[in-house]
Amino acid sequence: MKLIHLSDLHLGKRVNGFSMLEDQRDILAKILRLIDQEQPDGVLIAGDVYDKSVPSAEAVALLDEFLVGLSRRRLQVFVISGNHDSPERMAFGGRLMEESGVHLAPVYSGQVMPITLTDEYGPVDLYLLPFVKPSHVRRFFPEEEIATYTDALSVAIEAMGVDGTRRNVLVTHQFVTGAARCDSEEISVGGTDNVEVSVFDSFDYVALGHLHGPQQVGRETVRYCGTPLKYSFSEAGQQKSLTVVELGEKGRVALRTLPLTPMRDLVELRGTYEELTLREFYEGTTWRQDYVHITLTDEEDIPDAVSKLRVIYPGLMKLDFDNRRTRAGLLTGEGEREAQKSPLELLEVFYEQQNGQPMGEEQRAFAQGLIETIWEGAE
Repeated sequence: MKLIHLSDLHLGKRVNGFSMLEDQRDILAKILRLIDQEQPDGVLIAGDVYDKSVPSAEAVALLDEFLVGLSRRRLQVFVISGNHDSPERMAFGGRLMEESGVHLAPVYSGQVMPITLTDEYGPVDLYLLPFVKPSHVRRFFPEEEIATYTDALSVAIEAMGVDGTRRNVLVTHQFVTGAARCDSEEISVGGTDNVEVSVFDSFDYVALGHLHGPQQVGRETVRYCGTPLKYSFSEAGQQKSLTVVELGEKGRVALRTLPLTPMRDLVELRGTYEELTLREFYEGTTWRQDYVHITLTDEEDIPDAVSKLRVIYPGLMKLDFDNRRTRAGLLTGEGEREAQKSPLELLEVFYEQQNGQPMGEEQRAFAQGLIETIWEGAE
């Protein structure tokens, strides 16, 4: 059985003020062409379909266009909500869409029933588990000790009653311990959203969403496929792709990736203003069409640099300076270091300033628990 693994479409996303809708429409059309080449049995979309829980009309129309394109190819399509999605909005119309082969994960209710596909090797059970927090799972299992995301996933998966003798696929949206993040992803307090990879031991393949860089975690068959487009300059060096999963008999899973080429890439350029505006530097390149992050190394100020550079680089998203003044900390320094501290570290600094002594261990543990509770309940 052949499956295509996608995730984190983030339809409707804006990057540094630029709408990505045109780029998203282009990459979805390219994905459909790759699907036509591969002829898979199903497509897995592992959450963060939209960039916001209340998406724009244009983003909704784009998803509708994509799902119609998939259903016309007589594919089975499996979609879950991620932390950026509203699970209620994503689940709307799910029972009607099943008639077209589009399976939308319902809002989590404590039960996840498998959807079974069959090939020459027998049945494949697919489980759709949308993004859940410990509070979501605790509501349905009050008798269980659920303090962490690992606890929550363990309880939720145990309740599925997975038959280990059959081939099993899980589609879910979580941060698995050991995976590498990018700047465009939401970061939780102190890594409280970590899920241990061992909770997925009963599945032959785990189609993960949430992280934007393609990667495996723990074992090859626990995989993030990554975003189809680059959504931050920390991803500039990545090759975006879709993942092809081929399930043979029980225990045999083959994976490969197909490269995705964007309409406009994210490019980082560095040099003096004079260097970056020399015709010989940029002519014959795609930089004039791409989204660009420029770092100027001039020691003197360049008045109205953004407007001037956008004449040549209309996709200029971000402009930085790297010179003696910035390296001395006049433009960055302590403020940047403070921004990188966790909420608990910032609270510890504030506490010591107010009280003239550091937090004790008991106070620190109480504060960490309170922060995690607030984070868990935040929308």
